[in-house]
Amino acid sequence: MATIKITTESVAALTKSAVPNKTTFYFDNELAGFGLYRTTTGTGTYFAEFRPVAGGSKKRLKLGRVGTLKANEAREAARRAIANAALGKDLAQNRSDERASLTVEELVSKYIEEYVAEHKKASTAGLYRMLLKKHVKPRLGSIKATSLTRVDVQRAHALMTREARVSANRAIKLLSAAYGWGSRHGHVQEGMNPASGIKLNEEEGRERFLTTAEMLAIGNAMIEAETIGLPVDAGTTKHAPKGQLVVMSPYATAAIRLLMLTGARLREILNLRWSEVDLERGVLRLPDSKTGKKTVFLPTAAVDIIKGLTKLGSYMIAGESAGTKHEKPRSDLKRPWAAICKRAGVNGVRIHDLRHTFASTGVGDQMGLPVIGTLLGHADPSTTQRYAHLADEAARRAVEAIGGKIAAAMNGGK
Repeated sequence: MATIKITTESVAALTKSAVPNKTTFYFDNELAGFGLYRTTTGTGTYFAEFRPVAGGSKKRLKLGRVGTLKANEAREAARRAIANAALGKDLAQNRSDERASLTVEELVSKYIEEYVAEHKKASTAGLYRMLLKKHVKPRLGSIKATSLTRVDVQRAHALMTREARVSANRAIKLLSAAYGWGSRHGHVQEGMNPASGIKLNEEEGRERFLTTAEMLAIGNAMIEAETIGLPVDAGTTKHAPKGQLVVMSPYATAAIRLLMLTGARLREILNLRWSEVDLERGVLRLPDSKTGKKTVFLPTAAVDIIKGLTKLGSYMIAGESAGTKHEKPRSDLKRPWAAICKRAGVNGVRIHDLRHTFASTGVGDQMGLPVIGTLLGHADPSTTQRYAHLADEAARRAVEAIGGKIAAAMNGGK
């Protein structure tokens, strides 16, 4: 046993020192009962040691691993544990009782509301709540968090996969993150994570680009949809007799055109407020996109589309609640997009593929990948590398054109 002042610096130095040949305890020289121990694997764990007010032997409460918990955080946690013990509160027993009663649903919900909602984007928290409700809760939600096994998780993943392969993977990753967080905060035993090591479904990168003919067909279908109208059986609406023509909202078609013309993400257009539109400079100024603050550049065609829209509320793409006290942005474009694709005879194209089409068109016109990355708002240049093979094709066409002109010049124009 050794006595040191436990600080970030002293713990870092201790971690870099030789691994002990037996578990070694270090007590803080300021806060009695606060300490850490290192095992023969080099792992360090903070703890609080105290004697219950009712008497009896000392109890030791693990606070968290060195590296996961900061020294000052561990000190504060130890101070609370020791103070509560002096008041007759047994935090170790309370924590054990909580672990015994917490279900998987409650653990994941705690993780989302107490961590994700505070540190991540609202859209991320929303996605996690959906995964919890749709995948985790129905299959694992009622199981005690401390009783869940890897076999339970693997079976649940297999059932999730029958509905959605990719979402099944996302649900397991959420579960794993929740257990990692829960382990660090005492909701489950330290190091427990039954979702770790689960074999996930293979995910293939999907790239679908619209051809020139498909873009023309979609353009014609949108004109028909917003003027003459499309048949109800094309998926335009749920509230009209089949066969009847329904004129599509100009805001829906405008949103689709803007996605095609700018390469923006769906929510960047649907969540866009009029206050973020700068037509004088031809840009959209997004305060908080997927990659943070972002500027979307508008071609003349996009500026003309926006100028043609009537302001009905705070959001440029007006939804059903436009102009009301509790206005919300439009939720999605699934039905209008499906109707337009059906009318155009275009299959297997997602809304997100319009972003791929924008990028592939730019690369095909011999624009450099850095330029495309800027237009798409990629924070990491490596993300744009998915279009590198298209850049190679563009470079080949360019060298063929240049070489042809030089060869003709050398041959006297022949």
